[in-house]
Amino acid sequence: MGLEANCKLRLGKKISTGKALLETNELIFRGGEPVVIPLKEIESANAKRGELHVKFSGGTAVFELGRDAEKWALKIRYPRSRIDKLGVKPESRVAVLGIRDDGFRQELAARAPDVVEGKPKKDSDIVFLWAEDQKTLEQLKPLCAYLKSNGTIWVIYPKGQKHITQNDVMVASKKAGLVDVKIVSFSDTHSGLKLVIPVARRKGAG
Repeated sequence: MGLEANCKLRLGKKISTGKALLETNELIFRGGEPVVIPLKEIESANAKRGELHVKFSGGTAVFELGRDAEKWALKIRYPRSRIDKLGVKPESRVAVLGIRDDGFRQELAARAPDVVEGKPKKDSDIVFLWAEDQKTLEQLKPLCAYLKSNGTIWVIYPKGQKHITQNDVMVASKKAGLVDVKIVSFSDTHSGLKLVIPVARRKGAG
């Protein structure tokens, strides 16, 4: 979900100062004693006078978020699906290369009927490239030829690894003539970086 804020947390009798992060599957607090609350364990989330009250299996956590408390509460109560975050629409023409997440494959099949494995169709809306190493990133430039001018390549790469990092993906995208515009948490183990063709280079630009 990508929200983060410096704030105070009250949990039971403990008060801590640190950073709260709202991720796809967890609400995390880093500071003092770390707190990780799986979203599936949250019974309720409500904003009261600038505080986010989160009731879960471990009690009620109160985050002092000020005017953002209501936004966080709504995000927790009505989370966007992974497919929505990745911009897949029913009419999208999609290609997947090397994706190893069966759950994602099922989500994708349920949303968009026009999905191919491997070589993309011409004028594809979205291409998902699973990259476990930097060599895979060499495919970025050739893949551009199959995109619509406003199409997207999502590079899905492992979190917390040294052999391929977010910076590696960004450098490779620049070499391929693409720009990165968004990052999401694809899963507990992988991130997704959204790449697009610069507006000035799109067909009809100018």
